[in-house]
Formats: sequence, C-alpha cells, structure tokens
Amino acid sequence: MDKTYLQKLFEEHRQAEKCPSPVLVIAFFNRLLGFLFPEFSNIRFRSVDELEKNSFELKEEFCQILRKCSECKDADEKEVTRAFWAALPMIKENLELDVQAIYEGDPAAKSRTEVVRTYPGFYAITSYRIAHFLYEKGYKLLARMITENAHSHTGIDIHPGARIGRHFCIDHGTGMVIGETTVIHDHVKIYQGVTLGALSVRKEDAEIKRHPTIEEYVVIYAGATILGGTTVIGKHSVIGGSVWLTSSVPPWSRITYIAHHERRKAEKDTHHQIIHSS
Repeated sequence: MDKTYLQKLFEEHRQAEKCPSPVLVIAFFNRLLGFLFPEFSNIRFRSVDELEKNSFELKEEFCQILRKCSECKDADEKEVTRAFWAALPMIKENLELDVQAIYEGDPAAKSRTEVVRTYPGFYAITSYRIAHFLYEKGYKLLARMITENAHSHTGIDIHPGARIGRHFCIDHGTGMVIGETTVIHDHVKIYQGVTLGALSVRKEDAEIKRHPTIEEYVVIYAGATILGGTTVIGKHSVIGGSVWLTSSVPPWSRITYIAHHERRKAEKDTHHQIIHSS
C-alpha cells in the first residue's frame, strides 16, 4: 500500500467514534452472566468475600467500558454504573421468571438448570434485558453489540429498544425477529421463525412506533409474521403457525393459517366482484 492510502486509513482510524471493542464487551457480558447464574460461571467461589470481590471487579470493568464510549458524552459513567448495579437484583428476578416460563412452557425441559445452561432463548433474553438497560441510558451502540452477539450465537434477533414484560418464553427461537418498537406484555410465549416487524422501513419513520404490540398471555406459533406499529394482538390470543397479520385482533382470538387465508381470499373475491359489477 502506498503512503497516501495509508494516510487515508489513518485518518479514518483517528476520526472513528470512540467505542470499546465488541470482544471486550462480550467478554464482560459473559462474566456478568456467570456472576448472576452459577451455571454459567467458570469460577467457584469459596466465600461471600470472594463473590463480593468479583462483583467489585465487574463493576469497575463496567465503568471502564462506559468511559470508553463517546456516544454518551454527557453521561456520568459512575452514576450509570451505580444505577446498573442497583438494578441487577430486579433484572435477575425478571430473568428467573423467564427461566420459569421456559421450563413450564417446554415439556422437553427437565430442569431449570437445563434451561439456563443450554437453551438459546435464555441467552437471548438475558442479553436483551442487560442491553435494554444500556439502551434506555443512551448507550445504544453498546446495547446492540450485546444483542447482536446473542443473535449470532442463537439466531434470535431482539432489538434492545423493544419493551418486553415479565415471564417471557422463547421456545426454540431460531429465526425469530423482534423489532425496535415492539411492545410485549407479561406471560407471552413465542416460537421459532416469528417476526414482529414493521410495515415500513423508511428512514423518516425511525422515530415512530413501527412494530406491533402483543398483550398478556398470547402464544405465537412458528413462522407467524405480525407487522405494523398499530397492530395489537389482544390478550389470551393464539396466533397459529405461518399466519401473516397486518391488523389487530381482539382478545381471545384464535387465528390459524387456513382460516386466515380463506378469509383473506373471500375478501379479495368480494372486492373483485364489486369492481367487476361497477
């Protein structure tokens, strides 16, 4: 490479937004996961003092990672660190409910330990809940590093900006997409290949709600696609596999692919008849 091109690359390096390496961020996340869940830990603590020392080291590392981010220039990384550590017990409590939801929702799960150690849904949900805290504090790039790592490892793509309630169950999960402005209420169960997406991908719509709302106790089966910011799936509804929805359904609905397909076909035939008769 000639000197001119190297100078150009150097300027790009110099002007690049200051941010910690994804490798550093994910290594910290995995250590934090091991701190919260012994099933993921490479360390066996012999005393509370050792656990406390590990907590202090993780806390310092977290603060250093925040300090390396330039996306939140006005943020007080020490205050954010204190807030995050104060929130960890509640985050852990929510994750315990998620583990219970997965265990209760899958007959193949033999124990909670199996869910924590082996289920991709648990890793994806944990990544989301940690990343969502960072996203809400303005560390959006950092949050995306965490959820995209989970995406690459599990095939489950949850945007950290989504709002997901308690007792959330992902069964299998591969190919699942949950968009940025999705709202999911408590006690929802979702299977693999489900898309909660947007009807529009225009840049000018970035600040509006583009993704659906899923109310309490809804089950969404494999391959269903639900699109649109005004689309609401009413509580206690069941959305069957491969259903395509772009409009709301009331509570206690049962939507299956065949019934939905036949209804859409009837609507099209009626529309065609009206046009033809006119």
